[in-house]
Amino acid sequence: MSHDRPNHPPLRPEIARMIRVDQAGEFGATRIYKGQLAVMGNRGPDSAEIAGMAEQEEGHRARFDAMMAERGVRPTALQPFWSIAGYALGAGTALLGPEAAMACTAAVEEEIDRHYSEQLDRLAETGDEPELSAMIEEFREDEREHRDAALAAGAERAPAYPVLSGLIRLGCRAAIKISERI
Repeated sequence: MSHDRPNHPPLRPEIARMIRVDQAGEFGATRIYKGQLAVMGNRGPDSAEIAGMAEQEEGHRARFDAMMAERGVRPTALQPFWSIAGYALGAGTALLGPEAAMACTAAVEEEIDRHYSEQLDRLAETGDEPELSAMIEEFREDEREHRDAALAAGAERAPAYPVLSGLIRLGCRAAIKISERI
């Protein structure tokens, strides 16, 4: 995994894990939004909001894909599972209604904000990986905007919001830990 690259020092295992899990997370987000849009269609302001978020997540995923290829980082072996699970989560919450779809977004983005903030703290300790740090910081701001938009769109009015949000956040934390390694 660690090999010489012309414009980068040898890749530390921790950095490879960061890139792998972040790409998996962005991929999962694209699948959640695809599932939501499959159920909701393109009707109403929530669908337009979700479509815009989905487009940003596609851009994030593409940039992590490029970084993985450039740096020789393997994707998570669980990508097929995350594809199905993300789509099912998106479709399932959308079936509960627009507020539940937004509750899903708010919960996921809350965990991603926390995760990206932890990564930025670790990267700041060494001061290396300025390209990765800048990407994570940029994407974290987008994720915060998604969370805030979902809350403004009524996420907290979803049926059983505290339970729904808690379960989704727990699932996100587990997916992060698993995708770092597998």
